[in-house]
Amino acid sequence: MTDDDSQTVLRLVRHTDTGDEEFGACPVRPARSDDIQLLAQLIAEIAGGDRGAFTEFYRMTSHRVFGLAVRMLRNRATAEEITQEVYLQAWSLSAKYDQRLASPMGWLMMLTHRRAVDRLRSDHSAENREMSYGRRHMDRERDVVVETVEQRADRRAVLHCTQTLTELQRESITLAYYEGLTYTDVADRLNVPTATVKSRIRDGLKRLRACLTGSDQR
Repeated sequence: MTDDDSQTVLRLVRHTDTGDEEFGACPVRPARSDDIQLLAQLIAEIAGGDRGAFTEFYRMTSHRVFGLAVRMLRNRATAEEITQEVYLQAWSLSAKYDQRLASPMGWLMMLTHRRAVDRLRSDHSAENREMSYGRRHMDRERDVVVETVEQRADRRAVLHCTQTLTELQRESITLAYYEGLTYTDVADRLNVPTATVKSRIRDGLKRLRACLTGSDQR
């Protein structure tokens, strides 16, 4: 990415929601399930340097990136910084995106999660980290899963490990960590108690970690 590209992306991210004259007003709207192919096409166009495609991509997805960052970091200003970093990274990595490995939103959520966790780790001492969001028990489990997937980039291994989960575990983890829904939203979507969702996600992440790291003895 050139310096000019970086400045363009930063200006877009900073001004999209405030109606910057150069880019025009860009009201954020949610990405629906039928937008998946459109988002994938936009990523391909971004890889070719299409700034208009980037504008549309940001418009369709930024509220979910920012929402996940806020939930993890508990600070709007820091979440805004992370959102900028995520879209800079999305621009620079767009040519490497593979839809076979992750949906467009799943890819963005993984980038956001990793950036937020890195920020949490840099902002807290070892003693305080144990009490921060990114170092709670369930997030430690999730870190291992996400980082292992990114390091291996092995779709077959991921699919195999996913199949070891129960249907409720698989659906809950997908909705919570790859689509950015809250536990309450997941519970509403699946029509089960929130406590059940939390329990299934915790157990599912343990099973995924064991499978992906090769420590599953079953």
